[in-house]
Amino acid sequence: QVQLVESGGGSVQAGGSLRLSCAASGYTPSSRCMGWFRQAPGKAREGVATIYTGGGSTQYVDSAKGRFTISRDNAKNTVYLQMNGLEPDDTAMYYCAAGLPGRKKPCQGPEIDRDEYDYWGQGTQVTVSS
Repeated sequence: QVQLVESGGGSVQAGGSLRLSCAASGYTPSSRCMGWFRQAPGKAREGVATIYTGGGSTQYVDSAKGRFTISRDNAKNTVYLQMNGLEPDDTAMYYCAAGLPGRKKPCQGPEIDRDEYDYWGQGTQVTVSS
C-alpha cells in the first residue's frame, strides 16, 4: 500500500519561506509523477507543482512560478516543495500526490489535474499572515 506523508507546514509571515516534504513508502521505487496540490477553505483543490521522478522534469501553476521549487531525492523516496516569498493567498492545506509508475501524463497536461493522481497524503497546513 502506497503511503505519502507530508511534513514541513506551519505559520509564517508574508515574505517568509517554508519547505514541505513528502515521504513515500509502500512501493518499489520507480519513475512516476509526483505532485503538490493545495486546498484553501471553500475552494477547489489546486495543482501547484509536479515532478517526474525519472528525469526530474517539472511544471508549475502560474502563481507558483518564480517562488516555488519542486525537487526530489530518489534515494530517500522524498519530494520537496521549497516555497519562498509566501503570500497570504498561499494559505491552504498542502497535499502530496503520486501517479502510477511509468505514467508521464500527470506531469504533462496543460493543467495539473488531480484526477490523474492515484495516491494522496493527509496534508500539511500552511498559513501565511500579512
